[in-house]
Amino acid sequence: QVQLVESGGGLVQAGGSLRLSCAASVSIFSINTMNWYRQAPGKQRELVASITSGGFTNYADSVKGRFTISRDNANNRAYLQMNSLKPEDTGVYYCNARRWPPAGSGMDAWGKGTLVTVSS
Repeated sequence: QVQLVESGGGLVQAGGSLRLSCAASVSIFSINTMNWYRQAPGKQRELVASITSGGFTNYADSVKGRFTISRDNANNRAYLQMNSLKPEDTGVYYCNARRWPPAGSGMDAWGKGTLVTVSS
């Protein structure tokens, strides 16, 4: 099972930027989707952005135009560039990796999360 470690969270003022990083313990070349989720206090975890092995991306409506997801297969990392941050972006951000056949054996791995706090 792949281990995922997030980094890059912190406290930032509204309008600021952060770049989250997700480091995988194994090659992500065969990972079908690398995803970023977030969970705000008192709310359910929600999908923020995803990127396929072919580079196709998808974003939650609330972050379109502000966040950019990317992946670096050579270095087994995924990133989430977050610009124009808003207080409602506050939450714990989780990296997720999913793989399904025929790319490989089934996998649904999660990191422990990194906290992002946006002050108004």
